Amino acid sequence: MADEANRMAFIEIQSRMIETTGKLKQVQNSMRTKESEKKRAYLTMEELRQLPDDANTYKSIGNQNFSYDSHFSTFRFVLEPKPHMLNEQEQKYNDSEAAITSLQTLKENLEKQMAEVENNLRELLQQDPGLAQQIMSMSV
Repeated sequence: MADEANRMAFIEIQSRMIETTGKLKQVQNSMRTKESEKKRAYLTMEELRQLPDDANTYKSIGNQNFSYDSHFSTFRFVLEPKPHMLNEQEQKYNDSEAAITSLQTLKENLEKQMAEVENNLRELLQQDPGLAQQIMSMSV
């Protein structure tokens, strides 16, 4: 009876570990994406700041995923005043920074959950050393 309860507890812990690991990977990927967006916005702002205030600037709209097989007709450009473009890039930069901060907090919480799950697994295996042998024999 206790053997079956321990196996069920192991399955529950294992599923929590898989779920938490998946969420952690998603958060890390989102953080990389936001870091890239932040860097792109920063570099664009730096380039825009070097231009005179009355310079023509163009904003691309439409399909942003360029491929050599696509038709160039999917790309459109709109004339935008430099201050408007600069404000837009600053907003993208600030939004990315805020998202990164939020994602960092989420990442830390998920890492704490992962440590808790690992602790629970360690305790379970210490309580029932036979369970560890069963698990090892199943994975071979």
